[in-house]
Amino acid sequence: MKTALVTGATDGIGLATALELARRGMRVIVHGRSDARIDAAVSAIRRAVPSASLERVRADLASMDQVRGLASEVRALAPALDVLLHNAGVFMNERRVTSDGFETTMAVNHFAPFVLTHALLDVVKAAAPSRIITVSSVAHQRGRLELDDLALTKRAFDGYGAYSASKLANVVFAHELAKRLTGTHVTSNSLHPGVITTKLLREGFGSTGASVEQGARTSVHLATHADGGRESGRYWADSRIAPSHPLADDATFRGAFWSRCEALVGRTT
Repeated sequence: MKTALVTGATDGIGLATALELARRGMRVIVHGRSDARIDAAVSAIRRAVPSASLERVRADLASMDQVRGLASEVRALAPALDVLLHNAGVFMNERRVTSDGFETTMAVNHFAPFVLTHALLDVVKAAAPSRIITVSSVAHQRGRLELDDLALTKRAFDGYGAYSASKLANVVFAHELAKRLTGTHVTSNSLHPGVITTKLLREGFGSTGASVEQGARTSVHLATHADGGRESGRYWADSRIAPSHPLADDATFRGAFWSRCEALVGRTT
């Protein structure tokens, strides 16, 4: 039985993704920020899929210490991890700086996946052929990244600007990771789930969209379809490869971005 970790799996697209992966016979590690929300999500999945194989892990992804703790829990549950699906995301309407010195949007949306991937890479490689999937957004096309301010603590704060920057960071990260994983039989892709009715969309954009089930389709496609094991370093929308921001194809920028992220989280490779 293949094992998938889905971050932010207690509601919205993450819950719909976890449910569909369980339907398809995967063992799903359900991540959330509180025991109550995790228990509710697990109960909802089990009602729909009584035979589901589920595990629970809890962490606040705004804290890199908790992200590392999450990785330790996952490693104990899954010595080999077939799918690492970075789904969790936030949209902040005001600047909040985390204990690590990062603006919260960038902390949760980018630095948490960056740290978690590094911490779990050996167990993902142990399951090869395996897949790392990062949920980005079409908003990344309007993002702006400055290498001397990836923590987003210097520029004037704007909620959409921080969100779009974090989503561009997702795509650049996924592309550079793919390059670094060449020859390992581990793929790395990013995706736009669509404009979906979620808490993030309502609070961040004040609008609604398609169903969360629709929003989960591209994530599920990349986690289960042959495409997700064959293609790497691609950005997807509607379960198809789509154009991405030019920075994703700029190898010089990607390398500098990676090095700067490593410095900010206190890691070298």
